[in-house]
Amino acid sequence: QVQLVESGGGSVQDGGSLRLSCAASGTTLSRNYMGWFRRAPGKEREGVAVILTHIGSTYYADSVKGRFTISRDIAKSTMYLQMTSLRPEDTAMYYCAARSDSGSRWEGPLKSNSYDYWGQGTQVTVSS
Repeated sequence: QVQLVESGGGSVQDGGSLRLSCAASGTTLSRNYMGWFRRAPGKEREGVAVILTHIGSTYYADSVKGRFTISRDIAKSTMYLQMTSLRPEDTAMYYCAARSDSGSRWEGPLKSNSYDYWGQGTQVTVSS
């Protein structure tokens, strides 16, 4: 059973920084797409950043390019999202996601339907 557990959310001021962590169990991070998604109140879930774990290729939403950095520590089975220059519009519940080895349907790295496993989420609130 794959489990993903997020941590590191919180409340910060406009321009602040946070680092989110996603600890994975029941799977290795050696050969998978894993990523961060978010859902703001009244909005659909959107892809924020994705990493192909065994290669390190990364994908970012245009809205976070240059501000957020996704990374992974395969030995620790943990993925991170370093968020800097946070804005009020970054306020959302942030979710960690992983694609299964067998693979569900593929709609692209930043599309939530491409992922099979989800964490419970961690709240990020940015105040102006």
